[in-house]
Amino acid sequence: MQNKTLNYEGKKIAYRTSGSGPMVVLLHGFGEESSVWKGQYEIFSRHQLLVPDLPGSGQSEAIDDMSMEGLADAVKAMIDAEQHGLPLTPSLGGAGRGQVVLIGHSMGGYITLAFAEKYPQYLRSFGLFHSTAYADSEEKKETRRKGIRFIEEHGAAEFLKTATPNLYAPDNRKQHPEWIEEHLAAIRNFSGASLVSYYASMIERPHRTAVLKQSQVPVLFVIGRHDAAVPLQDSLQQCHLPQIAYIHILENSGHMGMKEELNEASQILSQFVNTTEKTA
Repeated sequence: MQNKTLNYEGKKIAYRTSGSGPMVVLLHGFGEESSVWKGQYEIFSRHQLLVPDLPGSGQSEAIDDMSMEGLADAVKAMIDAEQHGLPLTPSLGGAGRGQVVLIGHSMGGYITLAFAEKYPQYLRSFGLFHSTAYADSEEKKETRRKGIRFIEEHGAAEFLKTATPNLYAPDNRKQHPEWIEEHLAAIRNFSGASLVSYYASMIERPHRTAVLKQSQVPVLFVIGRHDAAVPLQDSLQQCHLPQIAYIHILENSGHMGMKEELNEASQILSQFVNTTEKTA
């Protein structure tokens, strides 16, 4: 993987990229950075892989507009930068650039939906990895507000130390404490201001079920059987909405299937990318 930076509206945005061919973009979630996907870096050998540190995460600076829509615009800017301004053409063999596959984990899924709403012409397919098109319930909004108050009082590190273990299935927390240690080590310098901005933006995001209903491209749903953040039943309620849906349940995962079931998750992603490429 090659580390790159983009000057976006005067702010440094960092991302990793490798390979050539049709583009696959993987977006991380809240309280994460690009390395959360490192187990999947090697599976796209026939593709150009782009994995950002979203603005405010990892090595990327926060931007003025930290809404889901604003973050989607930053993702578009990275795609455009890597595609060198070539005109968009759906044909993978055309003189321009091909459409991309965009997969978002958790908050990255919210950004993926905002992107799909604003820039559907860019997408060959997209996926929600432990994510949802539904807006927050009032109960969820209050949970996020409590999180904001905790961050403001105790700081980002203490918040993430408390919250991160709950992202993993109970058995995995017991059997693989090293996963949580690695997760926390990667985000030890996280900005509290960024976490607060993300939470505020997630509270304000709208329902985007219409994006699923109106999608003209295939949609992937990856669901964790033991996901406490996006529960199984909530995830299943949205799966019938797209015209073409690929649905996978990770039986031994909570909210971090790319790590909890690395091989299974990688196979799901690889098959989805390859299948939707053939049918494009």
